[in-house]
Amino acid sequence: MTEDNKVVAELRTSFGKGFARRLRAAGQIPAVVYGHGTEPVHVALPGHQVALLIRRANALLELDIDGKGQLALVKDVQKDPVHQIIEHIDLLVVKKGEKVAVELPVVVVGEAVPGTIVNLDATHLSVEAEATHIPEHVEISVEGLEDGARITAAEVVLPKGVSLVADPELLIVAVSAQAAEAEESEEEAAEAAAPAEEAVAAE
Repeated sequence: MTEDNKVVAELRTSFGKGFARRLRAAGQIPAVVYGHGTEPVHVALPGHQVALLIRRANALLELDIDGKGQLALVKDVQKDPVHQIIEHIDLLVVKKGEKVAVELPVVVVGEAVPGTIVNLDATHLSVEAEATHIPEHVEISVEGLEDGARITAAEVVLPKGVSLVADPELLIVAVSAQAAEAEESEEEAAEAAAPAEEAVAAE
C-alpha cells in the first residue's frame, strides 16, 4: 500500500440527489462503504485524488474514516452517461490476506502470424486474488499463433496467488485468417445484384 492510496473520507449524514450534487460541485464524490456484516457507511471522498486512483481497475483504497483506518476495494463506479462525471462509488470492506473475486482486464501481447486477425472474445477474466495484491491485468501472448488458434480461460497463465473463477472453457482469444476472400465474395455479389436492381428501376 502506498501513500498515494491513502484517502481521507468524510462521514456524511445528509442524502438525496440535491445533496449529492452539492458534494460534486464542491469537488467531492459520494460513496458508500459496506461488507463484512457491517452497516453501510456513507462518506464523501476527495474527487480529484479518487478519480485518478480509480483509473486502475480494482483499485484498493486505504480510507481514513473519522480517524479509523479501513481497507476498501472499489466495486462499482457510477458515471453520468453523457458527461462521464463520477456520481457515486461503491466500496467493499476488505482485510489483508483476504481473497476477493475480481474482474481483471485482458491485455493481448505479441504478434500472430502475418495474414491473421486476433479476435478478443472476452475483455475481462474473473479471478480470485489476495485483496492487497490484485494484479492490474492479465497478459495473453499471441506471438506466432496461426489461423484457428484458440486460447481459453484455462490456458491463461495467471500471476502467482491468483486463481481462476471464470468457466475454464470460456473463449478469450481466437485467431483467424484475414477476411480478404470474404470481402471479394461480397463485392462479386454486389456487382451481380447491380444489373438486377437497374432492371427493376427501369420497369
